[in-house]
Amino acid sequence: MPELKTFDNPHPGRDYVIRHVAPEFTSVCPKTGQPDFGTIEIEYVAARRCVELKSLKFYLQGFRNEGVFYEDVVNRILDDLVAALQPRRMTVTGAFTPRGGMHSTVIAEYDATA
Repeated sequence: MPELKTFDNPHPGRDYVIRHVAPEFTSVCPKTGQPDFGTIEIEYVAARRCVELKSLKFYLQGFRNEGVFYEDVVNRILDDLVAALQPRRMTVTGAFTPRGGMHSTVIAEYDATA
């Protein structure tokens, strides 16, 4: 998996929301081998570090050929970003396109104060 790179938060004393949306996320269903498509939304309040967008793009593209369930991929993205950034709060949402007439959304959250 490509490395997530970070940079210093230019305003570490202020809580402000950073939202990144990747509308062309792809992975592979581990059962059927068929491609899965969706939108990954990452929303966080940074502490000391912010994620560098080019590395985030390459990191998300690393799932393109990986067989992974929706629930796992959303939680893995959250875990990896929390480890790299140590944010105050973070939510990762995966909104996946319909398959077999069913649309799935998975939301995973982290709160450093909890």
